[in-house]
Amino acid sequence: MNTTSKIAVASLVLALAAGASYGAPASENWENSCASCHGADGKGQTKQGKKLKIRDYTDAKIQAELKDEEMVKAILDGVKGENGKERMKGFKEELSEADAKDLVAFIRKFKA
Repeated sequence: MNTTSKIAVASLVLALAAGASYGAPASENWENSCASCHGADGKGQTKQGKKLKIRDYTDAKIQAELKDEEMVKAILDGVKGENGKERMKGFKEELSEADAKDLVAFIRKFKA
């Protein structure tokens, strides 16, 4: 393998490694974007969570009501209340669809 080939292979390996680490882990995204309202434990017992009456993600009944596709949409597009006022901002500028799906899987682990 000549020097040019070695450089090309090394560049490809670096590019693939950088791409693989592009999205933060779901736990990090939860901590950075969700925990301030939903709580680190998913129970929604934060000051803001109580104010907004956020549902407890550790409750199996609540988890059963939640559909993955709707959760991804809520994460990316946000949530509005019945009055049309924003209850949760959307994160489509910060998170990819894959990141949102990873967050849904992370939320599913809260179920008791």
